Amino acid sequence: MEGLKNKVVVLAGAGGLATATARFLGGGGAAIVVSDVVEASAEATLQVARDAGGEGIAMVVDISDEDQVKSQTDRAMKEYGRIDGLFNVAANIHPDEVAKDTNAVDIDLAAWQRTIDVNLTGYLLTLKHALPHMIASGGGSVVNTLSGAAYAGMADKVAYSVTKAGVGALTRHVARKYGKDGIRANGVAPGLVLTEQTKLNLPEDFRDMILTGTPAPRHGKPQDIGATVAFLLSDLSEWITGQILSVDGGTTMRA
Repeated sequence: MEGLKNKVVVLAGAGGLATATARFLGGGGAAIVVSDVVEASAEATLQVARDAGGEGIAMVVDISDEDQVKSQTDRAMKEYGRIDGLFNVAANIHPDEVAKDTNAVDIDLAAWQRTIDVNLTGYLLTLKHALPHMIASGGGSVVNTLSGAAYAGMADKVAYSVTKAGVGALTRHVARKYGKDGIRANGVAPGLVLTEQTKLNLPEDFRDMILTGTPAPRHGKPQDIGATVAFLLSDLSEWITGQILSVDGGTTMRA
């Protein structure tokens, strides 16, 4: 993809959608600084970027921990001297906590807090530490990961839904506040994407039910999201900011 050569992009989160994005970034000649709470996942995502022609660094980072977030930003600056892009894709996917994310009456408050700490506060922390460097080097692009849950009003997963709606507001704040500093901020809201984890966790009959309500004839593939994120991180999208793109086969249609 054009408009990525020699850019330095921080990926907060690995595996799945991040790996698909890394393939496009590496193929475009970008360097990535990728992190995850699982070292093997960060390393695997980095290797995909390298195989595509890019380079980078892999780190273990929990984005709910400010010191760890700062260490990723500092490492990017030490190795490359600049940050041109930030892709926030990390999420709280711990099975025990996901199972406890129920509804406003019954939710386990520890699960609520952990989801907020990772899915929302974590995104704020990456922005807090990356934006000053991005502004100092003339600007750059931020892409945050949302979900159709930000709009749909889910009957369960209240913490997840609330954090994704909050990420939308955070994205627009950054676009509005720092636009004159050369910062663009956008979001992607994926539909049901058949990552390896999704295939393991979601029964086929449930996937079929979702597809019935999707205008497109198939579920999403990781590369659908990866291509969109890479485009938003590239110079090809330099007049797009403050937008949330629903990449979901038409499930969400908003004016």
